[in-house]
Amino acid sequence: MDGRVVGIYVGPEARGPLASVGEVRAEPGRGLEGDRYWKRQGTFWKPGPDREVTLVESEVLESLAAEAGIVIEGYEARRNLATRGVRLNNLVNRRFRVGEVTVVGIRLCEPCGHLERLTGHRLRTSLAGRGGLRAGIVTGGVIRVGDRIEVEPEATGTKQESGLATADGA
Repeated sequence: MDGRVVGIYVGPEARGPLASVGEVRAEPGRGLEGDRYWKRQGTFWKPGPDREVTLVESEVLESLAAEAGIVIEGYEARRNLATRGVRLNNLVNRRFRVGEVTVVGIRLCEPCGHLERLTGHRLRTSLAGRGGLRAGIVTGGVIRVGDRIEVEPEATGTKQESGLATADGA
């Protein structure tokens, strides 16, 4: 099943709030234009594609509210793209298109103490295994709210085939 982008968020400063935008330019090796990691300034910035774009399922945020009574808006989750209709955990080592942009899922984006400090909520237990996805940009372009997310049918997003390496250099 293909999903959609339901929110786009960029944060120009480390620890600063993320802003909701209608569209953003994505560039391989850089990330999303205007985001703190694009500027190489994020709290956790380091060279490597796993900081280029992060995604979170809006369904997970909704279930967090229903299960734990914790309401987190898309921008508060500190992920760049909020999605609907696609299981992000299934996209590790897979290529997929987000509108005109091709990305490859690199690893899960687990919640951390930094996210808990910024939101004021205990999230690690509630979001363990469903905190989102870190992805690298393979081919750039513009991502827009409403864009389709289309998963390639084969697992062609391996490190060797994508040309991307994981953060540990493997």
